[in-house]
Amino acid sequence: MDAPPPPPPESSPTAVTAAANVADDPLTSPYASMNSYCHDLSALQDLACRGAWRTIVDKVARSRSLSLLSKPHEHLIYLTFNLLSLVKLRRYPDAQQELRTLDDDLDSKQYLYDSYPDHYPNHKSGSMVPFALRWLHAHLPFTLGDRQLALDRLYTLLHFIRDKKLSRNLDSTSEVSLTLWKKREQFVVNTIISHHLSQKEFKVCLSLLRAEISKNEDPLLVSKLGYVQMQYGDLDGAKRSFEVVEKMVMGSDSENVELKNLLSRNKALKYLVGKDYVSAVREYEECIERDGSDVVAINNKALCLMYLRDLSDSIKVLESALERVPTVALNETIVVNLCSMYELAHVNHADIKKTLSTWIARVAPDDFDNSCTRI
Repeated sequence: MDAPPPPPPESSPTAVTAAANVADDPLTSPYASMNSYCHDLSALQDLACRGAWRTIVDKVARSRSLSLLSKPHEHLIYLTFNLLSLVKLRRYPDAQQELRTLDDDLDSKQYLYDSYPDHYPNHKSGSMVPFALRWLHAHLPFTLGDRQLALDRLYTLLHFIRDKKLSRNLDSTSEVSLTLWKKREQFVVNTIISHHLSQKEFKVCLSLLRAEISKNEDPLLVSKLGYVQMQYGDLDGAKRSFEVVEKMVMGSDSENVELKNLLSRNKALKYLVGKDYVSAVREYEECIERDGSDVVAINNKALCLMYLRDLSDSIKVLESALERVPTVALNETIVVNLCSMYELAHVNHADIKKTLSTWIARVAPDDFDNSCTRI
């Protein structure tokens, strides 16, 4: 062997995203099922989809203590699920300690299938590092306050995707795999833009977005360009971007609900800038009629009603969403806004918020921040 296997389960915790990103090309895996690829992988994925992060941490610890993981790639997969769970639970120092059990170079030989011919005699060469682990490796420094290291790693990950996965292997890569890596590229670019946007580094955001749009005229990317332009006061530029989106949507599948709602939300933003809240509410209502789980439209409609001093209806909009689509609408932003409205509308808002908090404790995933009800 060229290198020792990854650290044994006792010394290395793990975590993967809810999606089964467990191989370079998981959708074309030769294995018959998820569990044939890795011990009890389907159970881990199911727990992740339900937000049962504490249970995942316990399950990983148990699997390690009982030595249920027999191959190097299984240790990495369980490490990824465990790491993700620790991040979701905001146990960042524990997550950092877990990550330190790995070589900082995720392209090291010890993470290649071909380094273990005894374990993988017929397997193709390549990395056994899940993409989710690469992303968590880049994201974790940000949660610990080291923004520059996080950005450096994110740009390195973007280079990895473009250079090693999208540029060099176009002829040998399946269509399914190519689509998957393009989605990952877009995900990383959006993450980088979000980091720069949080620091009001608008020029960097515009440069990244325009570079992406030059390769792929995606209505979502052009809309995001408009949002960035709006944030630093270029209202004319944002208007032109939204007009481009409108032309793109009108010239594509007119029955696509997602694109129709994107168009309506863009129009609503222009009304919001002009403080025409009535027109904005109308656009958001059309979004909700087309897709009752459009949380952005639901939240923004409620805020517009609040600006119109219609607190009663504003509260009803958010309460109705929590009742109809709790798995989608139950996020900290909506709960914070609802609690703020309770404080404005009700004298006994403390009792009402306590009732809301009790309900959230019953239905929310483990990573929900309950402190948002105590604003």
